[in-house]
Amino acid sequence: MSATHLSVVPAAVPVPSLPAGEPVIETEALTLSYGRRNALDALSLSIPRGRIHAIVGANGAGKSSLFRILLGFQSPTSGRARILGRDCASLSAGDRARIGFVNEEHSLPAWLRVDEVVAMQRRLYPRWDEARYRHIAEHFNVDASQRIRELSRGERAGVNLAMALAQRPELLILDEPTLGLDVVARRALLETVLESVDESDCTIIYCSHQMEEIERLADNLIILERGRLMHMSAPDDFCRRVSLWVAEMPFTPGKTADLPGVLQVQRIDGLFHYLVLDHGEDFAQRLEAAGARRVLRGAVGLERAVNAFLTRGHAAPTEASR
Repeated sequence: MSATHLSVVPAAVPVPSLPAGEPVIETEALTLSYGRRNALDALSLSIPRGRIHAIVGANGAGKSSLFRILLGFQSPTSGRARILGRDCASLSAGDRARIGFVNEEHSLPAWLRVDEVVAMQRRLYPRWDEARYRHIAEHFNVDASQRIRELSRGERAGVNLAMALAQRPELLILDEPTLGLDVVARRALLETVLESVDESDCTIIYCSHQMEEIERLADNLIILERGRLMHMSAPDDFCRRVSLWVAEMPFTPGKTADLPGVLQVQRIDGLFHYLVLDHGEDFAQRLEAAGARRVLRGAVGLERAVNAFLTRGHAAPTEASR
């Protein structure tokens, strides 16, 4: 998707609000097929209002397909989708004014000056907040007299984010917004996102492959796989579902990789590391029954837990070193 802003609303159009308690995004058996392949496979999802919801998944999980349908750019094969209480297939100009969208391309008309692009956006959104735009743009040291083609990628990201938040959206979708940014621009963007949540009632959907960003930002973790919802909870709750067991085996442990709940097995410095889903001390007993001399339990960070969950069943090296 290359469109960064969903702007086609005159200032006179009234902007409705979402009733309290209604999900900002709701899908029911949502399916999008390309021939025999399902990009979305009967996806049923309900995202509550407020805070930051992170959507993660491997390439091909269906994230971009979901966004295209939610924003009204594509029709599903079957099922239904609603955004801010509205049918995604019939979004009005007023509906679109309630939604902000920023993607990884940060594409803007290269020949225009920053102030010219902002002037166009200012006329299109009835709730435009100039003070908010200027405050955010200052985080990225954007010179309003520069042409877009003269900006760095980080500065373009800052302009896009500032314009999206200045329209005062009820829902802001950020699709890989830090991709390709340097450490300074990435930090400025993440701080701006956190600040915007604290200062407004805007709900944010944040899509990223960077788990350190998800760990810092997200209140809710949504994992998609092959177009299906696989998990939704607070990130800490997901980490508690995944445990690390390190076992000393006197011999090759046979088929312990096939034990229930095993996501990943690695041999590191002669010890076998098991990442396991939804098991407690009972898993240690299973390893001991398989011949383990010693078994230790360790904590698992979000990145390692999510990666193991998404790559379960994939071939892994049998020997590695730290």
